[in-house]
Amino acid sequence: MKSCSIPIRLTHLFLAVIASFAILLGACNRQQPQSSPPPPEVATVEVREQEVVLTAELPGRTSAYLIAEVRPQVSGIIQKRHFKEGSSVKAGQLLYQIDSAPFQAAYDSAAASLARSQANLPALKSRAERYRELLASGAVSQQDYDDIDSAYRQAEADIAYWKAAVEAARINLGYTRVTAPISGRIGKSNVTEGALVTANQPAPLATIQQLDPIYVDVPQSTVDLLRLKRSMDGGSLQHNGAEQKKVKLVLEDGTMYPLEGTLLFRDITVDPSTGTITLRAVFPNPDNILLPGMFVRGMAQEGINKQAILIPQQAVSRDPKGNPFVLVVGSDGIVSQRQITIDRAVGNQWLVISGLAAGEQVVIEGSQRVRPGLPARAVPFDGTGVQTPSAGEQSTPTVSAN
Repeated sequence: MKSCSIPIRLTHLFLAVIASFAILLGACNRQQPQSSPPPPEVATVEVREQEVVLTAELPGRTSAYLIAEVRPQVSGIIQKRHFKEGSSVKAGQLLYQIDSAPFQAAYDSAAASLARSQANLPALKSRAERYRELLASGAVSQQDYDDIDSAYRQAEADIAYWKAAVEAARINLGYTRVTAPISGRIGKSNVTEGALVTANQPAPLATIQQLDPIYVDVPQSTVDLLRLKRSMDGGSLQHNGAEQKKVKLVLEDGTMYPLEGTLLFRDITVDPSTGTITLRAVFPNPDNILLPGMFVRGMAQEGINKQAILIPQQAVSRDPKGNPFVLVVGSDGIVSQRQITIDRAVGNQWLVISGLAAGEQVVIEGSQRVRPGLPARAVPFDGTGVQTPSAGEQSTPTVSAN
């Protein structure tokens, strides 16, 4: 009996030790409870609808407001040039003097012939009147009267002819003074004194260009034109009244031209080689900063979007296919990934046309800490961002879309 009682006592003692150890372990667990980590912080901005004036920046070229190629209208020798190359000239200002001697002689000859015809006219007129009276009494024959009446009418015709000849000679004499047809800047002279020029020759003597104001022609693709038309018809884009016709200009060195221009018209013919139409604007150019042929960029208004959604560009990521998406913190604090459609850049922001609604919270910074479907704590984005995790914190991998 004694031999059996000893193992039983050892078994009871072993069970008592295990029970005591379990009780102590439970007490320790109750004294040190495990707590779950708080959700990560992300900086967000609230999506809001706002009024935005949309503009299109298009490359273009400047062209002179008026261009006149100076050509002689009579043939002769250039006697003198009366302008300085590259200077400003006024309309009607004398530019070249062609030798006028032969044209003066032609004018004098025509004037003398006119005077001779006019001198013969009174005598023929008196004789014709007398013959008319004598014809009534039968003193002269009808043939005699017809002859004198014909001579009188021929003298009148001669006077009209020589008047026209005198006028033509006067015009040709005036053409020996080659004057400026328009006001503007004149370029180099293609002829010198002593050169022989011919009437209506193909090569101009010089070219005058009016630079104030000046035209700017910019091409616009028909794709953009159709898109604008659909936006206007759909109501997402509205005209901006008189402001719609204002145009700004960026010069070749990247600086802004200080004066605003006005959109004159949009051409109705499409260039088949480029698929574009031409927009023409006119700019004041009092200091001649703009010269013909300069490359510029015109900024024309397309219209007003009164319910535009703009988000910072840093909030937008792209999936492997290049499609843009953002992370949104919902009202329940859960992060979701949202595919969006972008129209264009407006400054340092993207104009979103679909995928977001007003009032939603878009993650700006801290997206590397969260995953879609997990909670996050949204804090307003103030430009300073969210603090990076310390060395002891666990960082969540960057979100990637499939």
